[in-house]
Amino acid sequence: MQNLDGVLFFPVTPFDAVGAVDTAVLAEHVDAGVAAGPGGVFSACGTGEFHALEPGEYADVVRTTVEVTAGRVPVYAGTGGPLPLARQFARAAREAGADGLLLLPPYLVRTPAAGLVAYVEAVSAATDLPLIVYHRDNARFDPASAAAVARMPQVTGFKDGIGDLDLLSRVVAAVRGALDGEPFQFFNGLPTAETTVPAYRGIGVELYSSAVFCFVPEISLAFHAAVRDGNDGLVDALLTRFFHPLVALRERVPGYAVALIKAAVRRRGLDVGGVRPPLVDPTPEHLDELDRITEAGLAVCAEAGAPR
Repeated sequence: MQNLDGVLFFPVTPFDAVGAVDTAVLAEHVDAGVAAGPGGVFSACGTGEFHALEPGEYADVVRTTVEVTAGRVPVYAGTGGPLPLARQFARAAREAGADGLLLLPPYLVRTPAAGLVAYVEAVSAATDLPLIVYHRDNARFDPASAAAVARMPQVTGFKDGIGDLDLLSRVVAAVRGALDGEPFQFFNGLPTAETTVPAYRGIGVELYSSAVFCFVPEISLAFHAAVRDGNDGLVDALLTRFFHPLVALRERVPGYAVALIKAAVRRRGLDVGGVRPPLVDPTPEHLDELDRITEAGLAVCAEAGAPR
């Protein structure tokens, strides 16, 4: 297990003009991101359109990410969906050199807690990689089932994408009680997680995903440093002028949590293509608004003396 720290980078998956995975552009995207200084890279996960990749493409994406990262920080790969495919992806990630896995929800069915525990156990049996369990959508753990999966030797983390802080506080307490001091990490995995970082830190969850890091790492890193250093003025300014407007734009169309980020990477100069259906690319009007929001965030950083 490698303890993660700092801002966590979730690269997009570039597609070329005919819709194929573009590993050359991916390499450029990952290299620039890693050079900016994240604490880890999460390849082919939600922002990377895991849901839209077939196994061969997935293996190419993870392998490229591992090769470009070259050991500078840990690389985790997404897996999930139907159990046979989740196990196949887990094995492919291991073969591609990933350091760990982020286990996304199973196929969209409602399941009892015992079924989720069995799902995690079955996926972990397919690989020796450490596993972070993602609590979101139909993969909803209660405190007892979260503690049960945390006891599995390969499960090293729990990522919350639901936002129920009362439930999460009970999950944190149950897991810590079950592990009796053994290392374990909790993550804030909400879309645009920065908006909820202060609340999550209040219950001891300091790690978070940063999709924003994909296109404006300077804003992402400035926010992280401001939270760490207690610079409440900069935290409030970035929330007010950048993150909250970005969330408001994101909420206008389902799927914009991914599509806006990918569009923003394009707007910043790297042609990563569009999103695959059923996601849709942002409208021209929304792209203009995205540009204004990005410029406002960069202006806050410049006013604070952060490099632009």
